[in-house]
Amino acid sequence: MSRTQVHGQIPSSIGNLLGLTRLELFDNNLEGPIPSNMGKLSSLQELNLGVNRFSNMLPSSLGNMTLLNYLYLQENNFSGSLPQSLRNCTNLLDLDLSRNNFSGLIPPEIVGLSSISISLNLSFNAFTGSIPIQIGSLSSLESLDLSNNRLSAVIPSSISNCLGLQRLFLDGNLLQGEIPPGLSDLRGLVELDLSSNNLSGPIPSFLAERRLQRLNLSYNRFHGEVPRTGLFGNMTAISLDGNKELCGGIPELNLPPCPLMTSSKKNSSSLRKVLIPVAISGGVFVAFLVCLVLVLYRRRRHKKNVPSVESLVGTQFTRLSYGDLLKATDVFSEANLIGSGRFGSVYKGILEDGQTLIAVKVLNLVVKGALKSFMAECNALRDIRHRNLLKLLSVCESIDFQGNDFRSLIYDFKANGSLDRWLYHHAEQEGLRRLSLIQRLDIAIDVAHALEYLHFGTDSTIVHGDLKPSNILLDHNMIAYVGDFGLAKIVSDMFPAQESSSSIGIRSTIGYIAPEYGTSNLVSTQGDVYSYGVLLLEIFTNRRPTDDSFKKYAILQGFVSVALSNSVLEIIDPLLQIENDKNINKITDCVVSVLSIGVACSKELPRDRMSMKDVVRELHKIKDCYLTTNRS
Repeated sequence: MSRTQVHGQIPSSIGNLLGLTRLELFDNNLEGPIPSNMGKLSSLQELNLGVNRFSNMLPSSLGNMTLLNYLYLQENNFSGSLPQSLRNCTNLLDLDLSRNNFSGLIPPEIVGLSSISISLNLSFNAFTGSIPIQIGSLSSLESLDLSNNRLSAVIPSSISNCLGLQRLFLDGNLLQGEIPPGLSDLRGLVELDLSSNNLSGPIPSFLAERRLQRLNLSYNRFHGEVPRTGLFGNMTAISLDGNKELCGGIPELNLPPCPLMTSSKKNSSSLRKVLIPVAISGGVFVAFLVCLVLVLYRRRRHKKNVPSVESLVGTQFTRLSYGDLLKATDVFSEANLIGSGRFGSVYKGILEDGQTLIAVKVLNLVVKGALKSFMAECNALRDIRHRNLLKLLSVCESIDFQGNDFRSLIYDFKANGSLDRWLYHHAEQEGLRRLSLIQRLDIAIDVAHALEYLHFGTDSTIVHGDLKPSNILLDHNMIAYVGDFGLAKIVSDMFPAQESSSSIGIRSTIGYIAPEYGTSNLVSTQGDVYSYGVLLLEIFTNRRPTDDSFKKYAILQGFVSVALSNSVLEIIDPLLQIENDKNINKITDCVVSVLSIGVACSKELPRDRMSMKDVVRELHKIKDCYLTTNRS
């Protein structure tokens, strides 16, 4: 029953199917918790619930499925710690729990399941602590992905016992120390990603001797000379960006030359006496060369003050040429134009494989601030990955056929367009349905999750700066994605907030811009919270913040605040009221709770607004309460 658009919850009666050996519900709209009765399916060998909207903690009863070979729960909203009972699944071959909200320590008992031989994927969660040394029990494992968590400490030396490893992804964590020498024992390794950690030390020479086809060590603190042999002779196969103390390597890497080293002293004392005058003069010459190298290096660094696309996004993206984009968009034809904004236009395209749909954002570089917007978007999207953030597929920095500079960002195409289109233009476009209450709630929750990640889920706090319905995109399953990071700001703890802001940082859209942005250059996450509050009110009232209907209240928040006390039905989107007249009271209670959050988020003073962590928690409570009362 994969990809059949089935929705709702799995009934507890599923536990009666005692003879079931395979259950596939991949890529649907299922939600709620996994019923504990599912643990009765002791004959089950494959369970695939990936890409749905399941939530809550995993039931410990899953450990009763001792014959399970394949367990896929990726891309859901599961949370909490992993049940230790999973250690009973001693026949597991493949385990994918990626892209959820799991937290806590990785249970040693689970990573120590020696039966797992195909893949272990725990990426894109919130696991903390160190990588358990029991990882060494997975001697036959082919692929290990622990990327994009909050794992710290050093890479355990026991990983050298995973002799079957072909792919190892530990990027996007807080790992420290050096690359363990035991990795040299993994002779079958073809792909290694350790990027975006706090790793240090020299790059081990054994990495050049392995069968590696792809190596990403970017954004760490590695130092010393880069090898030139093996994989390091192919710049398209390696990424070393963001390691400021590396030197040498092949010329294409554009790294500074390594400092000249003096030769070791191997001569006898008598010979040393003879060579002293020569050494002194030679030392002067060496010192001259070192000074010359430093001067040239500093000049070169000065020329690099203007960042390139490579320095901002690295080399992890497939690069597309101007010609590729011309073909994909039919020469940027009007028929493929799907939107335009302050700094450029967006076109629909299809790559040469005939299957990959893309959205191409072409910057209008004549407009003041467009190039800065392009750089801001590259910078913001460089290291962030979340299921509710629009995925950047590629970038293009080129010259068009008229000799003009050309900049574009290439994104994953979302079939259902923008939230703005669904709120205000559904009557104008054939086949566009009205949004149900649950769909609106899910969209609000998706956007809240994205903002929570930007504010709290990365090493640097990211302020989106321009949240509004036209920047929220919906895929074919109506999952929401936050896009357009052209005004985003990365607020680092290393710099004052003033240095992380500029005039472009406060030019968000009228109606969504926080009041304090009008009197200060300070950019903060509370500005995003304000915009989110306005967006939340808009989703459920179907009124823009600039609507003339509430002019006497000045702002949408004031209009809603007054109505919440006694006339909320007058401001709710009429389409919600006719959705189910029998449940109008339940709908009203739900919407009142949501609107109250919207008002709380859009308070005038930043200190009075909610945190996105609290918003996510409260919205989930509201949704769970509505679904529960609706079933009763």
